[in-house]
Amino acid sequence: MASEPVSVVFKLYCLTVMTLVAATYTVALRYTRTVSSDLYFSTTAVCCTEIIKLFLSLGMLAKETGSLGRLKSSVIDNVIRSPIELLKLSVPSLVYAVQNNMAFVALSNLDAAVYQVTYQLKIPCTALCTVLMLNRSLSRLQWFSVFMLCGGVTLVQWNPAEATKVQVEQNPFLGFMAIAVAVLCSGFAGVYFEKVLKSSDTSLWVRNIQMYLSGILVTLVGVFLTDGAEVIEKGFFFGYTAWVWFVVLMASVGGLYTSVVVKYTDNIMKGFSAAAAIVLSTVASVTLFGLQISATFASGAMLVCVSIYLYGLPKQDTSKVTKADLDKDAKSKLITV
Repeated sequence: MASEPVSVVFKLYCLTVMTLVAATYTVALRYTRTVSSDLYFSTTAVCCTEIIKLFLSLGMLAKETGSLGRLKSSVIDNVIRSPIELLKLSVPSLVYAVQNNMAFVALSNLDAAVYQVTYQLKIPCTALCTVLMLNRSLSRLQWFSVFMLCGGVTLVQWNPAEATKVQVEQNPFLGFMAIAVAVLCSGFAGVYFEKVLKSSDTSLWVRNIQMYLSGILVTLVGVFLTDGAEVIEKGFFFGYTAWVWFVVLMASVGGLYTSVVVKYTDNIMKGFSAAAAIVLSTVASVTLFGLQISATFASGAMLVCVSIYLYGLPKQDTSKVTKADLDKDAKSKLITV
């Protein structure tokens, strides 16, 4: 559980890997959408990601159960004999499929650094869904950080940075709308999945398997509804290069690795990771794509990084503070008398 003792070195390792995965995935995806001459179908890449996640989750469940026999029993009980649970997990599967496809649309039209900053709008979206769906409350500092983050993203989009080394035609408005859809999907699907996880004692990896099975079906439907004719003509893996497979692998591993990070680290470290990923993406974009940093972009990115840190700060333990204040007030009253 989250309370398991782990070393500082391991936490730093988690932080480093999560940061590198987030930044590398974004920059590599942007590269594959702007450099490749034979552009691959993004819908097939999303489908491949779901398939790899399924097999990785099966491997983790096998490790958790300890034997192939227990793995088989768990899959039969929780998948084959639980159609209602599969239907329940098909909701986030559909929403995540839309989100992942929107990421490809966004990074086809926006620079990686701009995308990385703007995508942090998922934080206020998730906060709102948490309040509405899980009946949780946010502190004043968290609400303040949410508004600060929105202000930072507004600055970044006010005068979008341009990449001089990208020759493909881009539509920044379409890219921003794609991010808007993606953050809405991210907020809802993340909170919905958390609610399903906490509604029972079912293993995380079992829930992942249920979701990815639904996800494979949903993304396959998406492939043939969106690119069906061209996929049949050119092939499912048309345009795939080593870089495309690298993006698919990073998306697969990154999604599962988040579970480890959530288990062993805290919100402050995740905030540092998101801020560091923004910095790394910006540096990579300047180097690879000739991104021109403007004053508004730099100011907006700084506001976003600070707001992420503030949002992740732990809430004050009011029970302890209240008790101390009560003791102090009681003593002051005695002195006054």
